[in-house]
Amino acid sequence: MNRILIVEDEPRLAQLLADYLNHAHFETEQTDSANTAMELVQSGRFDAMLLDLMLPDGDGMEVCKAVRKHSNLPILMITAKVDEVDRLLGL
Repeated sequence: MNRILIVEDEPRLAQLLADYLNHAHFETEQTDSANTAMELVQSGRFDAMLLDLMLPDGDGMEVCKAVRKHSNLPILMITAKVDEVDRLLGL
């Protein structure tokens, strides 16, 4: 079964994402912490990550950069940012 890490600090949104993914037969784990996300990614147990860019203990973009240094884990970014510059930085 594919495992998805959900990194989202809004509990209702994180649970909604988990519910949809679980219904589609994905296994999920949730965290609202950039630091915990980094630890979990290093475990190698996940097939993809949904990553909020605005986290209370760190910048999601920095998490993405750190993950990219040692992993090709697929990352789908979740953000309320709408500026074109933010989209370009994400790419």
